[in-house]
Parts: sequence; C-alpha cells; structure tokens
Amino acid sequence: MTNVAPNKAVVTPATAAETKQIVLKDIGAKWDKFSEQDLSAITGKDDLVAQVVAKYGLEKAQAQRDVDTVLNGRPL
Repeated sequence: MTNVAPNKAVVTPATAAETKQIVLKDIGAKWDKFSEQDLSAITGKDDLVAQVVAKYGLEKAQAQRDVDTVLNGRPL
C-alpha cells in the first residue's frame, strides 16, 4: 500500500471580482435577510458585522465570530 494523496480539484477564482462574488454568495446563503442590493453595498468586514448586528439583533462579538467563520480568511 502506498501513501498517495487523492486527486483534489482546487478551483481558484481568476479575479478579485470573482472572489468577491463567491464571498457575497456565501454571505447571502448564511444570512438570508440580505437583499442583493444589501450585499452589493457591503464595503468591508466591519460593515458586514454592523449589518449582521442590525438585521439579526446579535451582539457585536457574536456577529464578529459568525462573520469570521463565513469569510474564513477571505477578503471582502
């Protein structure tokens, strides 16, 4: 038996715009109260945290943890 890593296809977006669209899609999947217009108006991580607090009534610390989980190190 040999230790051979299975082939895993890794798809990486070609542009920052594509990356942002993927992140916005993930945000919309997590928080369905955001409209398309709300999503396109988000200016950054801090803005997203503030919007989650406003729309869902979460405490800022909880919203920050949730946003960090969804973004998973990706830029917004």
